[in-house]
Amino acid sequence: MDYLDAKHKFIQAWGTLGSNWGINKAMAQIHALLIISPEPLTADDIMDELQMSRGNVNMNVRALMDWGIVTKENRVGDRKDYFIADKDVWELARQVSRERRKREIEPIIKVLSQVQAVEGSGKKVDEFKAVTGELKDFSEKVDGVLDKFVKSDQNWFLKLLMKL
Repeated sequence: MDYLDAKHKFIQAWGTLGSNWGINKAMAQIHALLIISPEPLTADDIMDELQMSRGNVNMNVRALMDWGIVTKENRVGDRKDYFIADKDVWELARQVSRERRKREIEPIIKVLSQVQAVEGSGKKVDEFKAVTGELKDFSEKVDGVLDKFVKSDQNWFLKLLMKL
């Protein structure tokens, strides 16, 4: 497989994987391009490479920056913005975990805590409290694991994982 075929295949696969992270395909494809690029890229570079519109590129680059996995660089004497992705895979995994925790786990824990205050009695209310209580306990455990992962270093977490 030559470089261009491999590059295209990686970008497509990363785009598909992106939906599992909770981001859209275009956003993941832009991230894939940036993570394998040896130099920072402009929005025009990204548009040309991925055949995307300016609006799509700008919107998704901003979202990647919000996730904290892409940064913007400026060059003296150049008015264009350049974008680069952190190439540390461990840090990428931690940052994605941090964002997913903030966007998914923390809100559901909040809701589950609120609904535990349901009033009333009877079979339906008891079942509701039991199920939502178990979901809350499970979500809090997942949150704790993600918190430890986000705060960990690679060696510590891998040793822990191997013990499990």
